[in-house]
Amino acid sequence: MSMFEDIPVDVGVIYEGERIRKNQMYVELGGPKVDKKFELVRARSMDEVEDGKITIIGPDIKDMEPGSRHPLGILIEVAGKEVEEELEGVIERRIHEFCNYIEGFMHLNQRYDIWLRLSKKSFEKGLNSFNIIGKVLVRLFKAELPFIEKIQITFITDPDKVAEMYEEALKVYEERDARARGLKDEEVDTFYGCTLCQSFAPTHMCVITPQRYSNCGAISWFDARAAARVDPKGPLFEIPKGECLDPVKGEYSGANEMIKKKTLGEIQRVWLYTAFGYPHTSCGCFEAAAFYIPEVNGFGVVHRGFRGQTVNGLTFVAIADSTAGGRQVDGFHGISIEYMRSPKFLQADAIGEWFGKPHGGWSRVVWVPSEVLERVKDFVPPELLDKIATEKDVSNVEELKQFLKERGHPVVETWKEVEEAAAPPAVEEAAPPAEAAPAAVPAAVGAPTITVGGAGIRLILKNAKIYAEKVIIKPASSEKG
Repeated sequence: MSMFEDIPVDVGVIYEGERIRKNQMYVELGGPKVDKKFELVRARSMDEVEDGKITIIGPDIKDMEPGSRHPLGILIEVAGKEVEEELEGVIERRIHEFCNYIEGFMHLNQRYDIWLRLSKKSFEKGLNSFNIIGKVLVRLFKAELPFIEKIQITFITDPDKVAEMYEEALKVYEERDARARGLKDEEVDTFYGCTLCQSFAPTHMCVITPQRYSNCGAISWFDARAAARVDPKGPLFEIPKGECLDPVKGEYSGANEMIKKKTLGEIQRVWLYTAFGYPHTSCGCFEAAAFYIPEVNGFGVVHRGFRGQTVNGLTFVAIADSTAGGRQVDGFHGISIEYMRSPKFLQADAIGEWFGKPHGGWSRVVWVPSEVLERVKDFVPPELLDKIATEKDVSNVEELKQFLKERGHPVVETWKEVEEAAAPPAVEEAAPPAEAAPAAVPAAVGAPTITVGGAGIRLILKNAKIYAEKVIIKPASSEKG
């Protein structure tokens, strides 16, 4: 007898990675257009948890209008002899995996960024209550994580209650993150890997170190260590650090070997502290993305909750699409907010006197949404804080250039170097050429790969220097015989 025989839809790993588009959905829970949403796991004592209890506060699924959107909070309380506070973040991250086992039920992201959709087909099959989803989660958690002896789940859709619990959840997240600060990458022999997102990004693997959180922002080095200990066959595992091949870029032989193995050879190398060369791969659940702005030789950072256009005219969705899916794309880099607080943040991309200094990577950052800058300002060197623009200061690249000049941002000095390098050599007299020589247009240092598609043609330029007066791309006409 199947453990899900009483569930009206199928449950299994086959449904991981299933996407539910807007025209397919019955209801949306959380997501980018809902301000308050969260998922939270708390460790409790045995007498505080009623095993299998499922509570719904607010409208249930069957009470929601088709096509509607609602706030959502998921509170899971667990107990057991081996359950400890250090495991909360790890258990919490498995909500993503287990929800995606349910046919027609999509779960994206984590913590305060969750985004869920239920399909019309699954609703019509009878998946019309959080009680049913709760039963599936209870059974999966106890089957997959047997150290959980008791579990109870509360689904919250009442807007006022979600807002109240949301503030509590933010405090818990911050307390967890603060506990993980202090330990250095150089002080451990083991890193950890996570492949929870491979159903959506098959060539992605997070390398989790003391100073580099998982991209989703939900798993610290301590969380990963605890998970690997209690669930050795799970999606979090040890990575022997091996030899340090480059302490500035953050290249380790053990990380290279593991990512090559876990991505079936698709990814060969990874540099942990830079957005260029062999940057850390990006899944789809990252909290924020760093993006290179070649016009100023600096980085912008945009988080998932930012709804407007960034300084270069792109939205978070457009930037995320440029780096997600387990790819290594020069200049685009999925990251967690906590990594922005790390002394290793973009360490290899620091410039001038900031190179080699803790938090020196901020010398290359030129634009950050005000909400994020406020959250991380205590970890930004004070000399740089007022030199970084936000959406309140500038709205386009030209305004950004002026802002950076006026504030004396370190990247401005690199513009002079580029101008000097590009200046033609002085000559006394130049003979007129028979034909004008084409101008050299070198790719910007660390500029992303450019892919041009259309008319059946896909042209990929990697680290290219192009010498041309004109480029004309036409579809090849077929020969008629």
